Amino acid sequence: MAYTTIDDPTSFFNTVLYTGDGNTSRGITGVGFQPDWLWIKRRDATEGHVLFDVVRSADARLQSNNSSVEADRPNIVYSFDSDGFSVSQSDIDNASNNNGGTYVAWNWLAGTSVSGNSGGNGTAKAYSGSVNTTSGFSIIKYIGNATDGQTIPHHLGVTPAVVIVKNLDATSGDTNWSFLHKIHFGTNNHLYLNLTNATDSNANRFSGTAPTSSNFTLGGADAVNKNDSDHIAYVFAEKQGYSKIASYTGNGNADGAFVYTGFKPAWILLKDTGSTQAWFMYDNTRDTINPNTKILIANTNGAEEDSASTGNTFDIDFVSNGFKIKTTDSGVNASGNTYVYMAFAESPFVNSNGVPCNAR
Repeated sequence: MAYTTIDDPTSFFNTVLYTGDGNTSRGITGVGFQPDWLWIKRRDATEGHVLFDVVRSADARLQSNNSSVEADRPNIVYSFDSDGFSVSQSDIDNASNNNGGTYVAWNWLAGTSVSGNSGGNGTAKAYSGSVNTTSGFSIIKYIGNATDGQTIPHHLGVTPAVVIVKNLDATSGDTNWSFLHKIHFGTNNHLYLNLTNATDSNANRFSGTAPTSSNFTLGGADAVNKNDSDHIAYVFAEKQGYSKIASYTGNGNADGAFVYTGFKPAWILLKDTGSTQAWFMYDNTRDTINPNTKILIANTNGAEEDSASTGNTFDIDFVSNGFKIKTTDSGVNASGNTYVYMAFAESPFVNSNGVPCNAR
């Protein structure tokens, strides 16, 4: 059996960097495919993260750094293109094309349209989405029914490892991002992508029920299942040699934990589950040599930090088969603390022909 079925991870996930020019119309190319989920962050200034997907449309903005509902912002991204996307510029938002601003865009491929009705408890509600079973990623937009036990098909054909949900249009109640990681499956525990909070078990978001190979189960909370509100779910399954969604334990030492992924990472998101720490984001495009010193934080609108100049050290190394923590900072390496992470590959440790990849 082949080690991986994905020899070129950039066919499914890719990062591009660009500098804004302030023009009304600007095409950003080099992604290699039409992105179905697009996440942009300005690097050189305080500006919110902006997230778009093909299921909701190119002008429907979400932000990972707050709980705001979906907003119509056609001036940020106005199309998904065959090799990237097109951006604009306005006086309201400098989130994608401010003249001279520097940006990073993370892009995921889904691609196959799906639709149907929810199952489980309560009134069946419609859903639609886009799915890629090869890379283990689906985008599902669904309508809530406010009933504990509503089930939403994800169409991956395997049990996912992460489910990220956002209420799109509720104007009251809890609208925080919900982040369900596999270490919390079968419990009421979850994290909040827009907050630093430790693991929380107080809100009934996922009904204490683990996802299956067919669906994920909702609780009755407004954040994930408000009656007749639209919600979006980003669902990820692990794929050997391409993605790893797991956890590690910090050791509080500058010679920190080594985390095996089975590939050379291209992108990592990680969070301490037991304390109020940030969601740290690393990639192989903003940082091309070890250690990775440049971080962005998913739950804030802050500019990119570089430990080489700030002294706030959150450094990690990307190696051929995983990543290595290189700091004592509690944000990524407190002794005995559990950290969850999502990682996507630059290249598999061993490709389908048995050829190993090289370290940096």
